Amino acid sequence: MDLKKTAEALNKNGFEAFVTDTASQAVEKAFSLIPEGSSVGFGGSMTLEETGFIKKLRSSTAYKVLDRDSAKDSAERVQIMRQCLTADFFVTSFNGISETGVAVNIDGNGNRVAAITFGPKNVIVLAGKNKITSTEEEALLRARNTAAPKNAVRFGKKPEEADSLCNIIQTLRRGGNGRIKVILFNEEAGY
Repeated sequence: MDLKKTAEALNKNGFEAFVTDTASQAVEKAFSLIPEGSSVGFGGSMTLEETGFIKKLRSSTAYKVLDRDSAKDSAERVQIMRQCLTADFFVTSFNGISETGVAVNIDGNGNRVAAITFGPKNVIVLAGKNKITSTEEEALLRARNTAAPKNAVRFGKKPEEADSLCNIIQTLRRGGNGRIKVILFNEEAGY
């Protein structure tokens, strides 16, 4: 898929899009957009794990990291997820992005799509070339038929139980006049 064409379409649709060659360059670009001292939350994302973004964020002392995985119990985990909604920055990935500049996500409990939709002052999205599709319809199919089954397995379910993770489907046609920054990279990562 054509990353440059996709970035141009995302920019036209009010996102602020960037293209890098590698995942490590995408991570560096993401950190260059986050001023020191900012509060930074993140959603569950294999892309962020595989690119090393989460590891680098956790090891940094330059930011106030809102890490739900550091919670002592489920109540504290939910509290941290709610804090992410008012963070200076929320970092995540998309399940599918069409070359026409439309993003699609499927979420189980809604914390990730809520943060993308409204709340944090800035959203940064890292997405590999494997997330790009030709059309919006294909982006939705990718989210439902590729990302959801793999996430089901990750959560100890069978792939055919993916519908249990498809509680919320989000389609973003506009990027909030640059509030959502998308960094596309020419490698595969995540689901």
